[in-house]
Amino acid sequence: MRRIPYVNPGAQFAEERDELMPRIEAVLMGGMHIGGAEVEALESEIAAYVGTAHAVTVNSGLDAIAFGIKAAGIGPGDEVITPPNSFVASTAAVVHAGATPVFADVRTDGLLDPDAVAAAVTPRTVAIMPVHLWGGVCDMDPLWTIAERHGLAVIEDAAQAMGTRHGNRRAGALGTAGCFSAHPLKIFNPVGDAGFVTTNSEEIAARIRLLRNSSLRPRSLPKLF
Repeated sequence: MRRIPYVNPGAQFAEERDELMPRIEAVLMGGMHIGGAEVEALESEIAAYVGTAHAVTVNSGLDAIAFGIKAAGIGPGDEVITPPNSFVASTAAVVHAGATPVFADVRTDGLLDPDAVAAAVTPRTVAIMPVHLWGGVCDMDPLWTIAERHGLAVIEDAAQAMGTRHGNRRAGALGTAGCFSAHPLKIFNPVGDAGFVTTNSEEIAARIRLLRNSSLRPRSLPKLF
């Protein structure tokens, strides 16, 4: 019996080696191993593809969600409604931000049930975090209706939905912020681990850039926290 691996990074690299190696060598020779023009170009391409004004790269999908939550002003004492059937990082990111995860049930397709979300809203609720799974996108229209009714942020966990459309918009452009994992097992994968956040909010994007850099900022920038 021939085993077919779930993923095969070595085979992927062999196919793309001729294209990748000159880019890798240029980055290494340039000496800018964190950030720089190549990362900025990638962020611009991601934002254009997803359909948002901004994309900010970070070092993991966990940081993408945690930073997205923090940058939206969510923290201790706040509740975030999310499904219970995602990878542990989704809920861990809410806890990492100091907020409280509140689980709402899913439909038969495994995606967040808007009716269950509506029933879970309390005076402490500040955000809904739908998790798009298996390339599918949650039913965003009723979720947005709930969010607008209660003044809630919508933080998408879009780690498994890079490229998926909901109507004429892609996952990651359907909420206040879209959070992606670029783990080697994900649709858009790197060498190592990575993640990124997409948003139309200039303030949220600026806050995430600060969070990924230990809150260091040029002196000319205003304080955002």
